[in-house]
Amino acid sequence: MLLTKPKTGSVIVAEPSIIGDVSFQRSVVLIADHSDNGSIGFIMNKPLTYTLADVIPNITNEFRIFNGGPVEQDSLYFIHKIPHLIPNSVEICSSIFWGGDFNVVADLIMKGEVLPEDIKFFLGYSGWSSDQLNEEMNSNLWVEVNSNLCDMISKPTQDFWREYMIDLGGEYLLWVNSPDNPSDN
Repeated sequence: MLLTKPKTGSVIVAEPSIIGDVSFQRSVVLIADHSDNGSIGFIMNKPLTYTLADVIPNITNEFRIFNGGPVEQDSLYFIHKIPHLIPNSVEICSSIFWGGDFNVVADLIMKGEVLPEDIKFFLGYSGWSSDQLNEEMNSNLWVEVNSNLCDMISKPTQDFWREYMIDLGGEYLLWVNSPDNPSDN
């Protein structure tokens, strides 16, 4: 099940651990770009208390914002499944796209033509230098999972990590009902 060579469009899940990494404990990450230069991804299951209306003054719609990762947390990023509406989108896989013209996105949101099921916003991203993600995967810090990528945007995300533990089965089932913080047990 170990992926030794991640690729654009992969979904990786943080391996269970008692001593969790503050940034990535119980994270599910969509790899938006992977090349010889490094990797970029977005944590899909860490909602923040902010909405788009909190960070973009002209937008009044309450689109939730997620913690995309520890890099550039003062910058807004987005993935979506509506490239026909958003110019300059970059394909991650056949059903998910990254970025594009934010002015068009803002206009579409204000007109009610884009719904939360179509797009997901992030403050920051997850980044790895050349070969760093490969090394982390070979060190069993991450495991690649099969995922319906369309669900990555529209499905509630709070149970993503738990659901993937169930799907992985075996020794991963031990972690399904464990608390985030072992001292809460």
